[in-house]
Amino acid sequence: MKRFKLALFSAILASSLLFGCGKKEEAVVEEPVVEEPQEEATEEPAEEEVVEEVGEVLPAGKARLATTGEVVDEAVANERPIAIMLPTDKAAQPQYGIGQAGVLYECMEEGDMSRQMAIIDGWKDIEKLGNVRSCRDYYVYWALEWDPILVHFGGPYYLADAVSRSDVHNITGCAVNSTNSAPGAGAFYRTDDKAAPHNAYTSGKNLTQYCESLEYPLTHENPEYHPDHFNFAVNGENTLDVDGAFDAKEVDFGKAFPCTKSGLTYNESTGKYDKTLYGAPQKDGATGEQLQFDNILVQFTHYETRDAKGYLAFACHDNTHDGYLITKGKAVHVLWRKSSDYSPTEFFYDDLTPVEVNLGKTYIAVVQDDKSVTIDGTEYKPGN
Repeated sequence: MKRFKLALFSAILASSLLFGCGKKEEAVVEEPVVEEPQEEATEEPAEEEVVEEVGEVLPAGKARLATTGEVVDEAVANERPIAIMLPTDKAAQPQYGIGQAGVLYECMEEGDMSRQMAIIDGWKDIEKLGNVRSCRDYYVYWALEWDPILVHFGGPYYLADAVSRSDVHNITGCAVNSTNSAPGAGAFYRTDDKAAPHNAYTSGKNLTQYCESLEYPLTHENPEYHPDHFNFAVNGENTLDVDGAFDAKEVDFGKAFPCTKSGLTYNESTGKYDKTLYGAPQKDGATGEQLQFDNILVQFTHYETRDAKGYLAFACHDNTHDGYLITKGKAVHVLWRKSSDYSPTEFFYDDLTPVEVNLGKTYIAVVQDDKSVTIDGTEYKPGN
């Protein structure tokens, strides 16, 4: 049934483009026989009341952060976040600044290892960020949804075209393979607490300095940016009181991310999910606090293996795949689509109504479409 709904989802999107502008057929109306008018009192028809839908009205000068829905000053909401590449390797833990991510992506790379990309607002005053690792081209297309400054430490050949684009403002610790360009390399420094490559860090101050020297705008100026990224449940909590919802207290990504075995456990007292790596709490090195998320989005995605080294490619633009929304101890099957580089990845219930995510932080697991996720002991694959 889910596979039928995926096909229907794609067909509806296609038909809206093919048939949405059809010409209407003119109605044929016969002229009535007109009799001599009679002088009778007639009542004027009552005017129908027109009710206009009114969107959310915030106080003057306020707006919601695209990442978490937090109400902040408009100037703060208009500041560009960073999208920073962070390793999941056991030897690289803990990461500094990761606890301030409003959105955290995790996706596989080559070698059965996943990597994380953190979307962080308010980064200018963060004293230590990282350690920072290399990027892959598919992360760039998810990053563009947020119009960020991309922070990474080089990357393979396949990344070169993506970071060479004029609209991709990146700061990198070394040149990407096949290029001689390393914009902002001076923003990074090495420490002696870990062995390379797990000891490259930066700071908000350093990133600000190099953004200015590279003439990267620090506010959203790109006309293609969508500030209304998520459909937030602003009038209360989405408790997933919908058809098909089921309990989701333990979310295990061991089959999707076999090395790190990422997991999340619902905390009844906070209403959030606590994040683990390697079976232990995943913490921010600066605060010592475990990562917590209000929403989990599982995004099953088509992928291919590019070469003998195992480099991967993911279909970031798609409307044929599904996943799950997990929040407040419940989960529900969803569909997703992304139509262009800057368009947000949108999620829909099976009846094609838009998903509402709860205010707060969101963890997005991009899972290969031949892998699975285990929720409360039951394995869930694409289409089931």
